[in-house]
Amino acid sequence: MKTIEIKGSLRKELGKKDSKNVRKAGNVPCVIYGSEKNIHFQAHENSFKNLVYTHQAHLVKLDLDGQEYNVVLKDMQFHPVTDKILHADFVQVFENKPVIIDVPVTVTGDAEGVKAGGKLIVKRRHLKVKGLAKDLPEDLVVDVTELQIHHSIKVGDLSFEKIELLDPKITTVVSVATSRVVLKTEEEEAAEAALAAAATAAEGGEAPAVAPVEEKEKKS
Repeated sequence: MKTIEIKGSLRKELGKKDSKNVRKAGNVPCVIYGSEKNIHFQAHENSFKNLVYTHQAHLVKLDLDGQEYNVVLKDMQFHPVTDKILHADFVQVFENKPVIIDVPVTVTGDAEGVKAGGKLIVKRRHLKVKGLAKDLPEDLVVDVTELQIHHSIKVGDLSFEKIELLDPKITTVVSVATSRVVLKTEEEEAAEAALAAAATAAEGGEAPAVAPVEEKEKKS
């Protein structure tokens, strides 16, 4: 797993008012969990581009006022309208202690079911993984080459060296479903309308005026 370096500074003041001022200055309020006490800091929003806008998971080396911390991203909150980063949570990483993070799923291969007319559906974009930092992958590669229509790959079907998948084994990661597109002809639609009108008349209601199929064909 690749490492991204981010520089920030420790926050001396906490609370909603201070967080608002931090964001006004173009910074993001952040917290590190997992050490003896939570560490509150701030870093410029541009520092997170290579961490957020990517399909891969990364280790992060934080430089906070000259003190270094090895962390992984746990959670990030975005503004619902502007999509700006509002807050970020990190977990401190130690060499001898396993860490739990969400790792992106990367699908590879041309599924046999898709070749037969099916549609590939990726149901889980991330999976929860537990392992030592040095063993954590940037992504989880799932090969769908042999996947047939109406078949799926579940968490229990996957295995990766030196890491543990924590999601329920019955969780579907990717599947191939039937792709059916029914195109109705003009005649079929007219016939269905005529049947609906007949049913309405049989029930005692007023049937809408529907041209017979033959007449419609003559007019066209």
